[in-house]
Amino acid sequence: MPTIKSIETLIVQLPTRREHKWAGLTEVIGRYVMVKMTDSDGRVGWGEAPALKDWGGEFGRYFGESALITRAVIETYLAPAVIGLELGNFAELHARMDAIIRGYPYSKAAVEFAAYDLTGRWLNVPVHTLLGGKARAKVAITHSIGLISIEEAKIEAAKLAEEGIKTIKVKIGVDPARDVKMVAAVREAAGEAMEICVDANEGYKTPGEAVQTVRQMEKCRLKYVEQPVMGIERIAEVGRRIDAPVMADESAWNAHDAIQIIQNGGIQIISIYTTKAGGLYKAMEVGAVCRAAGIICNVNGSIETGIGNLANVQVAAASPAATLSCVIPISTPAEAQHGQVGGIYYKDDLLVEPMQVVDGAVVVPSGPGMGIDVDLAKVEKYRVRD
Repeated sequence: MPTIKSIETLIVQLPTRREHKWAGLTEVIGRYVMVKMTDSDGRVGWGEAPALKDWGGEFGRYFGESALITRAVIETYLAPAVIGLELGNFAELHARMDAIIRGYPYSKAAVEFAAYDLTGRWLNVPVHTLLGGKARAKVAITHSIGLISIEEAKIEAAKLAEEGIKTIKVKIGVDPARDVKMVAAVREAAGEAMEICVDANEGYKTPGEAVQTVRQMEKCRLKYVEQPVMGIERIAEVGRRIDAPVMADESAWNAHDAIQIIQNGGIQIISIYTTKAGGLYKAMEVGAVCRAAGIICNVNGSIETGIGNLANVQVAAASPAATLSCVIPISTPAEAQHGQVGGIYYKDDLLVEPMQVVDGAVVVPSGPGMGIDVDLAKVEKYRVRD
């Protein structure tokens, strides 16, 4: 049986199509750590850690990982712990990583993604097969509109409707008056057929402020309200006082968090990340807990490059609980970009071919491993040298 022979890390920086920010974010997206894992037969698998120092859980429960921190954790602790492990033994992979260092789920996820990619390539099956099978053949896409001007948002929303995107997420949580105007403008520009959800990224100061603000938005027909405030109990308080369901994101990292959210009540949706839980293996655990409790989910992320984004698509395809449209980029190399906006956050990508889109949804790739090969020339082009 082949084993993990070596692990290499590198940092890339993709050029953004436009600035993309949310409440509390102070750094640029797309500067992420890539993991190149080689097995004893010479096969290669890839992983990604879309680590951001400003991104963490509520009340300091979880904390940010920068690219430099992630690289140090992988090289110093995780790689030595898992080298020599046979491919396909994901339970032991996680046991070794958790034993050598606590926390750092983004670092662990990057290593685990590469192991899944490598195992799928060895067995000549897609990763969703390793996760239990394909619950859906297409993953509906939600396009995220960041903290841009209202005029820019109106132009983008109208273009998204033309392109066939079915759901828009609007970043809010910076100023209630601005937020209400923004959502109304996006609704007007996108049309009544568009589904609209909002994400405050814990931005509102109190549950009362969140409730007052959301009530003004609800005439625009909101699909859900994501993380209006910090704290499971406080989100639930908002959820009990508005009509739209609330989603936990920053409050929901792993299966234990999901249990606490379910026990507390008042929250109807949980956002699954492939990274917050520490990888695909544990993200599937989150989905299983949610499904057992009747909580619906989407798959969300930190605007990954194609390497990490393929992991998002594979989990979204495999998790029965992920019934909602997912906030997943449509990873598209520069050669395949022709002015489209939906799901496009970068001017280029690291995949050899674009993700295929049909009727506002990504077609789940069926190739071995993560499903689409990595463009090594692009990796070198966007590699950040020390």
